[in-house]
Amino acid sequence: MDIIEIIKVIVVGIVEGITEWLPVSSTGHLILLDEIMPLKASDDFKEMFDVVIQLGAIMAVVVLYWGQLFPFGKKNNAKPLSESGAGAYIKTDIFSMWFKVLAACLPAAIVGLLFDDLFNALFYNWQTVAVMLILFGIIFIIAEKRNKKRRPIFKTIESMPYNVAVMIGAFQLIAAVFPGTSRSGATIVGALLIGVSRTCAAEFTFFLAVPVMFGASLLKLVKFGFDFSGAELAALLIGMASAFIVSILVIKFLMGYIKKHDFTAFGIYRIILGAVVILYFGLIGS
Repeated sequence: MDIIEIIKVIVVGIVEGITEWLPVSSTGHLILLDEIMPLKASDDFKEMFDVVIQLGAIMAVVVLYWGQLFPFGKKNNAKPLSESGAGAYIKTDIFSMWFKVLAACLPAAIVGLLFDDLFNALFYNWQTVAVMLILFGIIFIIAEKRNKKRRPIFKTIESMPYNVAVMIGAFQLIAAVFPGTSRSGATIVGALLIGVSRTCAAEFTFFLAVPVMFGASLLKLVKFGFDFSGAELAALLIGMASAFIVSILVIKFLMGYIKKHDFTAFGIYRIILGAVVILYFGLIGS
């Protein structure tokens, strides 16, 4: 792999690390990026690569939120299963959080496993990406205007009942079907409309990403096969590493940003990007 291809892979990882967590659609950005600076690789590899480098991004969540994700240990165990014995090392509040995450993942997991290839064939195109960028940009702005007059009902994941988690998962299903929606964008919008606070919505979105991204990556790897060339393996590792480093910074930025601002700016950005996608591909196609 020559130096130009290495730079391209690093840039893709950087874009993935930024757009995976901000509600602006990583798919839309990666489609545009592939038009501007395509990797020298087969279409099958690039389809798999765009998904599997998300493992780098997801590891950033695991590192930053390890204390809220790992359900075992006596230290900082606010709700042990029992006061002594093995149960003292089981964190029931974290297990409860994971059960809610898994409940929210079920709709997208079932539909994705059954219809992944069909949805890719039908909707993985610039027209769908552009429409969903603009549509969810508008919904973001409307949701935030509506929320200015409301107080959040659920301020922590612990306070969220299971039916709320499943409803958020239903919004995630929209992102699984229609590229350009943004997985984080769909779940955050859904959570805000239901009455979840911004901070809680963002954190639940991060935690949802752990099983979703691992599952999606495994699915793509199995379909592609594990017979990588040296250059392909290097591209995956470099892409994941750059996505990991950038994700650490972006997640910290986002959690600081939403303490003082709402998501309206991201809605405006989505609308502008959707218009750019339409203009770019419209001009290229004409």
